[in-house]
Amino acid sequence: MPTLLPYYAALFGGILIAVCGQLLLKAGVQGTPDIVAQITNGFTIVGVGFYGCAAFLYLIAIRKIPLSIAYPSVAVSYVVVALVAHFFWDETLTAGKVVAVLLILAGVALLQRA
Repeated sequence: MPTLLPYYAALFGGILIAVCGQLLLKAGVQGTPDIVAQITNGFTIVGVGFYGCAAFLYLIAIRKIPLSIAYPSVAVSYVVVALVAHFFWDETLTAGKVVAVLLILAGVALLQRA
């Protein structure tokens, strides 16, 4: 496992950067009147750049981490984005969403043990 540490670090970093990219995309569409304004918003442009950086780190990660583990692990980003959206944008976090988030986390945890 120690030899895989840099690859898991790249995967984790890629997930975090992708989360930041998603949040920037959300910020970029807030209060914009149309799609052109959304696309040219600075937050949107930076968010897309973050996604590019995340993809680069993901490429590093999948050099050694099996795709069947790396790709589903990205689902952790869904959990983080759902929680941040709840606290920053007051998006509802219903009981069903909480259960779904817990199932995602349980699935990723089981996958890492396989």
